[in-house]
Amino acid sequence: MELEQLLETCPEYAKDLKLNMGAVLRQTELTERQTWGTAVCSAMASRNRRVLEAVLAEAARRLDEPALDAARAAAAVMGMNNIFYRFRHLSTNEKYGSMPARLRMQAIRTHGSDPVDFELWCLAVSAINGCGVCVDSHEKVLREKGVGEETILAAVRIASVIHALAAVMDAVTA
Repeated sequence: MELEQLLETCPEYAKDLKLNMGAVLRQTELTERQTWGTAVCSAMASRNRRVLEAVLAEAARRLDEPALDAARAAAAVMGMNNIFYRFRHLSTNEKYGSMPARLRMQAIRTHGSDPVDFELWCLAVSAINGCGVCVDSHEKVLREKGVGEETILAAVRIASVIHALAAVMDAVTA
């Protein structure tokens, strides 16, 4: 199913999501690669098959396979890291903070994509998954690499709209 077709199935109460989706996918603060990579990793993190398939169909026309794989890798590795680091942050047992993660995270170094793009994608997934530690970490790296707050917020806008759309699609198909 195409993204536009999926959006047409939105109930009236979710009209804002339909309108916002078009707007966030045309933000000038992001490159096309950043936009569609963010959409892909956000759709994966949002866990709705219909939304993921629609986003992937659109993204496949705009991204090469290495960029698609890097966006998928961001969603995969951050899905793991967000749980681990959120647990360490939320636990009052300080010992966890000094213990090694002992989790394989090679995708962070070997994703084969632009490092700024990958950081944006990791940030978007972390925002969806609600991991403050990871959000802070990736936002800081992005700013150190010269990325401005408007660009960062543009990626988070995409994540927020896609996540909300996935929740609505879950509700209407339940």
